[in-house]
Amino acid sequence: MKRISYIFPIYNEHENISLLYKTLEKTIDGLKHKYEIELLFVNDGSVDRSLDELIKLQERDKRVVIIDFSRNYGHQIAVTAGIDYATGDALIIMDSDLQDPPSVSLELIQKWEEGYGVVYAQRRSRKDRIFKKFTASMFYWTLQKVADIEIPRNTGDFRLIDRTVAEELKRFPEHNRFLRGMVSYVGFNQTAVLFDRDKRHAGTTGYPLKKMLRFAADGIFGFSSAPLKAISRMGYFIAMLSVLGIVYAMTMRLFWPEKVVEGWTFIVISIFFVGGIQLIMLGVLGSYIGRIYTEVQNRPLYTVARVFGRKHER
Repeated sequence: MKRISYIFPIYNEHENISLLYKTLEKTIDGLKHKYEIELLFVNDGSVDRSLDELIKLQERDKRVVIIDFSRNYGHQIAVTAGIDYATGDALIIMDSDLQDPPSVSLELIQKWEEGYGVVYAQRRSRKDRIFKKFTASMFYWTLQKVADIEIPRNTGDFRLIDRTVAEELKRFPEHNRFLRGMVSYVGFNQTAVLFDRDKRHAGTTGYPLKKMLRFAADGIFGFSSAPLKAISRMGYFIAMLSVLGIVYAMTMRLFWPEKVVEGWTFIVISIFFVGGIQLIMLGVLGSYIGRIYTEVQNRPLYTVARVFGRKHER
């Protein structure tokens, strides 16, 4: 009998875990005669009662496996650990705040049964704040313009991946991870299932603005060299402005010397302008170099403190 693994990254979600489990249990009830089910929760260094809630689940449901990190490593690393530890023939990645409706997973499984290696849930609508919708739209628009591969718009990590795809993803060791881009990169037969994203049931988002910006940077810097190309283009643009400035200054000096103002403020403005552009360029280069430095260190992606589960006891 084939096995399906559900993967849930958990960070301070104790208010959502009970309802998530009950909703999921109803959803997968019809699958138990066809598939073995594994429910894999990755506790990403939660500081609330999330781990206690998960242990209660595991004690009464042996399908539950808990991967307990030694500290908080971030959402993408937690999902990575879930992929590493999952034993299913198909892996379904979902958020634990009930914004990803568990019922949609049945549609993902149906497409997998039709032969697709990756089935991603694509948002038809989302119940988020206007600012979140706007920034998400701008991010995906930018990513679509600059990325070296095609990454579907309006998608998150909510998706099903086949065991073959999961094994390929394990070969990707990078630390600054953008999993939806990595899944697109590996290829295989992919399709979408449209769904309406719900509101978060309880708690606060694990992606405040600072983390959102860092995540966006991982997506752009990890799958595009466009920022580096933009540096040279900006250099050419500033050089052209400089040439125009020289021509203008020489023309004024030769034909209208009486109109030339000594110590023109434009010089100071130009210096600040060019200096600002140079700092931006150095920042872009620093972002790439910082990522190189992180990879060269070759540190483990995560450290697991404990594993709870019959098939994973250590």
